Amino acid sequence: MSKNQFWQDRPTFITGATGLVGGWLVRRLINLGADAVCLVRDWVPQSELVRSRLIEQVKVVRGDLLDQALLERVLGEYEIDTVIHLAAQTIVGIANRNPISTFEANIAGTWVLLEACRHTPTVKQIVLASSDKAYGEPDKLPYDEETPLMGRHPYDVSKSCGDLIAQAYAKTYDLPIAITRCGNFYGGGDLNWNRIVPGTIRSVLRNQRPIIRSDGNYVRDYFYVEDGAAAYTLLAESLAENHELRGHAFNFSNERQVTVLELVNQILRLMNSDLEPDIRNEASNEIRCQYLSAAKARQMLKWHPLFSIEEGLQETISWYNKFLGASL
Repeated sequence: MSKNQFWQDRPTFITGATGLVGGWLVRRLINLGADAVCLVRDWVPQSELVRSRLIEQVKVVRGDLLDQALLERVLGEYEIDTVIHLAAQTIVGIANRNPISTFEANIAGTWVLLEACRHTPTVKQIVLASSDKAYGEPDKLPYDEETPLMGRHPYDVSKSCGDLIAQAYAKTYDLPIAITRCGNFYGGGDLNWNRIVPGTIRSVLRNQRPIIRSDGNYVRDYFYVEDGAAAYTLLAESLAENHELRGHAFNFSNERQVTVLELVNQILRLMNSDLEPDIRNEASNEIRCQYLSAAKARQMLKWHPLFSIEEGLQETISWYNKFLGASL
């Protein structure tokens, strides 16, 4: 079956559709012909889902991820085949200040959704978004999928727990789950200006020095959002073809380690700016060095990124030029 045939008219349930990755995933699914059903809690008019009018091409369910009766109704009534679970509280600083809401969304939200899937016989594939943060801060780098999950701070712990719960449902109940662990997403549509990529681009467009809250030497994987959307659809397709993938986790990464300062300087170069970063060295409760091996995804899924970091940043800068142009 070709990829287009796989997705054609496929009832697909997406949580987190108003988020950064969710908007691009919905766009990809619509282009592939899927019958997308999106769970939306808060109305976010600036989200890519709404502002691009993608929302007019999907079915929208208003409600909360913790409402198991609602989820069971939606999965049953729409005869959902494929579930892609992105919904989460994703901001580290918010998790540090508000751990309970983060634990409820990221841990309880995971088991509530998986329990609803367990009671819905039509569900054939579940792709669940974990994170490289689920690994915590182990000694060995790069992280591979055998690295223990050892989150220590609230956000990291929430992702470790959600990941382990998904593995438990795959192992104990033979639920058709596969797990993604991606690097730091960036791309057009990210409206959290505290994040380094949109914050830097907005600063440059306003001719203000970009702020780096850390010392600039924190090392991360930066992963373009359209690559993320493509990875989710590929994993669902692969899960349908190969039942042996149930319970497996996959890292997705460009496998290029970049410091925050290097990333900011790259954005400044691409935007032809001579502004100097304002390095504040205020970060706390964050892991200093994280990066992933994507060897398993390359070998088992024949996956490869579609965009280099430079290409992803150019696409992202172009998006914010259009988005912010009217307000400058």
